Amino acid sequence: ITEGLGAGARPEIGEQAAEDSLPEIMEQLAGAHMVFITAGMGGGTGTGAAPVVARVAREQGILTVGVITKPFHFEGTRRMKIAEAGIDALQDHVDTLIIIPNQNLFRIATEKTTFAEAFGMADQVLHSGVRGITDLMVMPGLINLDFADVRAVMSEMGKAMMGTGEASGEKRAIEAAHAAIANPLLDDVSMKGATGVLINITGGYDMTLYEVDEAANEIRSEVDPEANIIVGSTFDENMEGSMRVSVVATGIDAEIEAHDPRQTRRPVQTEARAPVRPVVREPLVRRAHDDKPAPAPVQQPERPAAHFSAPEPVQHEPAQVEAPVEAAIEDDHDPYLADDRPQVIRDQERIAAEARHFAPQRQPAPQAEEEVAEDNGDRGGFSLFGRRKRPMAPVPKTSPTRTEDVTHKPATGDLFGEGSDEGDLEIPAFLRRQAN
Repeated sequence: ITEGLGAGARPEIGEQAAEDSLPEIMEQLAGAHMVFITAGMGGGTGTGAAPVVARVAREQGILTVGVITKPFHFEGTRRMKIAEAGIDALQDHVDTLIIIPNQNLFRIATEKTTFAEAFGMADQVLHSGVRGITDLMVMPGLINLDFADVRAVMSEMGKAMMGTGEASGEKRAIEAAHAAIANPLLDDVSMKGATGVLINITGGYDMTLYEVDEAANEIRSEVDPEANIIVGSTFDENMEGSMRVSVVATGIDAEIEAHDPRQTRRPVQTEARAPVRPVVREPLVRRAHDDKPAPAPVQQPERPAAHFSAPEPVQHEPAQVEAPVEAAIEDDHDPYLADDRPQVIRDQERIAAEARHFAPQRQPAPQAEEEVAEDNGDRGGFSLFGRRKRPMAPVPKTSPTRTEDVTHKPATGDLFGEGSDEGDLEIPAFLRRQAN
């Protein structure tokens, strides 16, 4: 299909090419007991062909271990999404999967580290992991392991991690164990919760029993107490004065799934939704019933009682005002009380002051109208209620001047009498007296 070329970053092309080459793949896998499949995810060949090879190996009963790399961040999000999809497809067909993100190379690389050296560091993870497993089965030692032990730890265990640490000196056992556990190149996974652990401790003939125990206990303290731990120890004449510790921790998926927030939240939300819905509906129904028997606006109509009590002083005002009006009417019959009207005005002001205590806004207008009405002699033509409806603020200021002018006019009429209009017009009044 590809005519000897690549897949062009198309996983479907790589998968189809692997399917067409199944006879050749099966021929290469014949007689194998354990297979390591290495691929770079994100492209076309590795992403598409690796799951096909893993499927064929599993069908033949071969222990299959996948060691793959993820692309750098600068390669783009599309390539990363393709890699994630290829990892999911590969994980379904391998016993153990080890992921090495290329981005983690920046953790150990420096500004002077070349590009080729950085990829060599990633290859070292695969090399050390494979060597740690093969040394347990091939090289002689005090604690020898065989392929059955390896299969028990790595068969159908999901994601795994591999680490190798080497140290020398007095604390070489502890330092080598820490270096094996804390592998900066592996994916961000933890050994805590691992269900299977394979430990290989390699050293010279100067390696002591105490150092083996110290290194094994340091790793055992980082995993699940119920984990299946298999420890092996081999000798290497070339490692005098140093120790190497290789660790393969499998079954890390159980730890991730137990603490995965996406998986823990889903059951909580489904269980919480069922009881929450009836609880939310109950208060809504109760509020609807509670508002009907005792609505807030029903109590508010009681306020008109305050409005009926307010006009009570208004009813008393006409009784107090009627007294001076009647007195003023009686004074009209006495011609000699014309000069005493200012006292009546004072009485009216005193009564008006008392009335202002109850209705201060309505009193000034009727006082001004009453004074003008009394002076003009038009008392009978107006009513008390009609005067109150005509509030005139500027009238009280001009009322005193009008009362003075009006009081002098009726004074002349009272002295000469009502019928003396004609005598006032005739000047020779003394001639009439002499004639009489």
